[in-house]
Amino acid sequence: MSTVAIDLNADLGEGFGRWSLTDDSGLLDVVTSANVACGFHAGDPETMRRVCEIAAERDVAIGAHVAYRDLAGFGRRAMDVPARQLAGEVAYQVGALEAFARAAGTVVSYVKPHGALYNRTVHDQEQAQAVVDGVVLAGARPILGLPGSRLLAAAEAAGCEPVPEAFADRAYLADGTLAPRGREGAVVEEADAVVSRSVQIAHGRPLATLDGDPLTVSARSLCVHGDTAGAVDLAVRVRAALEEADVDVRSFLS
Repeated sequence: MSTVAIDLNADLGEGFGRWSLTDDSGLLDVVTSANVACGFHAGDPETMRRVCEIAAERDVAIGAHVAYRDLAGFGRRAMDVPARQLAGEVAYQVGALEAFARAAGTVVSYVKPHGALYNRTVHDQEQAQAVVDGVVLAGARPILGLPGSRLLAAAEAAGCEPVPEAFADRAYLADGTLAPRGREGAVVEEADAVVSRSVQIAHGRPLATLDGDPLTVSARSLCVHGDTAGAVDLAVRVRAALEEADVDVRSFLS
């Protein structure tokens, strides 16, 4: 029996109104955790409700994918939000998703920041603490973030389980941070490379960074972005490769 286990998560519900970005139903057949947009960078009540219902049916853990209030920029633009306001907005997003999760017979099991907020909380202590304060305000629960980030340190200090996360389809810099999306090679687009990197991460093998240095990313959860072309087929390939490499793909909560 495998002694290596990893959670497979994807960002879901990233549509708005009649506009749809992610194949939520297809990805929920593959992943073990679903990061559901809560209306600030994407998502709306009907989308949130639908994703929660499908996730509950398929026994997929639901996470609140909280973000800066930035629908136009898909939550990827840098913003300066006062700490108290940010904490309130994080709690608001978690609470909104929790209503739909409970209606579907389940709960919001964890929280993961999105986009610019995710990257900001790697080094910014105030913003990291504000996110954690917001999570605690809505009810303490695990928080996903980049290994070694201020966010995970603040989460642990507040009694929220820190869950280190890796990205199979994003390039890293030598310091362990994600390469900025504007930099060439920041997004790994070749499917075979994403699959190979997934197995490397799960088994604790070093990846090649954009700086040319080897980097080992220790993670309990692996993200495959749902907004990339062919996301479902890629997720299927990633999960199959992990299982073939003797990796137990399951929620980090189990």
